Amino acid sequence: MWKKKELNLELLKELSRNTMVEHLGIEFSEIGDDYLVAVMKVNHATHQPLGLLHGGASVALAETVGSMAGTLAVDESRYCVGLEINANHVRPVKSGTVEATARPLALGRTTQVWDIRIVNGDGKLVCVSRLTLAVCKQ
Repeated sequence: MWKKKELNLELLKELSRNTMVEHLGIEFSEIGDDYLVAVMKVNHATHQPLGLLHGGASVALAETVGSMAGTLAVDESRYCVGLEINANHVRPVKSGTVEATARPLALGRTTQVWDIRIVNGDGKLVCVSRLTLAVCKQ
């Protein structure tokens, strides 16, 4: 499924330097045959004022892993950007880490749709998101 030639976690880490991804502490942790995983710490940088994981941080994590997966799934002359995202926050998290897994629902020529599931350290669902990407030319 992946079309980028040099696909590895170090490359994804390098692409994340000096971006919001790095600022939020999002790290790519696994590349599967048809999925991409990223993790994020739940701490002061990702909390809302009540000390819970901020819904916006969850959405940023979902869009990060989904957009990167989409870009990795197109040829070298293309990249993907978010067109629409929705998220349902189903469980609060106070601390620890959350893990987001992006899997494709549709990989079209001009748009893609990705399903992103965010779970807590116990594997319980925290957030479910659907991301629509626009496929763009370089």
